[in-house]
Amino acid sequence: MGIFTRVRDIISSNLNTMLEKAEDPEKLVKLMIREMEDTLVEIKASCAGAMAAKKKIERDSGEVKDRSQAWADKAQLAIDKGREDLAREALLEKRRYTDRVASLEAEFATCDGLVQQYQADIQQLEEKIESAREKQRVLVQRHVRASGKIRTERNVRRINTSDAMARFDTFEERIERMESDADLVNFGRKPSLDDEFARLEDDDDIEEELNSLKKKKSE
Repeated sequence: MGIFTRVRDIISSNLNTMLEKAEDPEKLVKLMIREMEDTLVEIKASCAGAMAAKKKIERDSGEVKDRSQAWADKAQLAIDKGREDLAREALLEKRRYTDRVASLEAEFATCDGLVQQYQADIQQLEEKIESAREKQRVLVQRHVRASGKIRTERNVRRINTSDAMARFDTFEERIERMESDADLVNFGRKPSLDDEFARLEDDDDIEEELNSLKKKKSE
């Protein structure tokens, strides 16, 4: 495939449509960017070669024009000296260089058109590459978000599985059993001697307060 055909295919391609149909859009856009970058390097090299050829044609054309003018001057000199035969030979040489100038000018026009075409293609390729890189950036972001969402969903499903809930139920039962055991620690225990005296002191306080109330009522 020629470089111009490849460039035309790349420029005319619909990136969005290709990515929508691709099984792995992220991989496809990466391959497309690599292909476009390789093509861009190649077409820049071709453009540089065409520009160098254009400059050479321009130099050659200048030299040929100088020689054509030189033979025209010699023809005039021959006429001035009465040498019509030499003037005729000089004009033949002048025509040969004049024809060469016309040929070089045609080559220059062709080469200049080629350079302009290369430059236009380079600009379009660079824009296409920039667009593809933006698509790649978006795809990478979407891939990261999708991967994060998948991990989150998997974690949620793992937490909501029957095994996980059963472990929570078992843990809750263990806590309830520990709480019941704590309540039974003091159940049925005989009060200590200190507890008995403290109770008696509390009873005395109650009796004293009760007698005080009765006394106020009788007054």
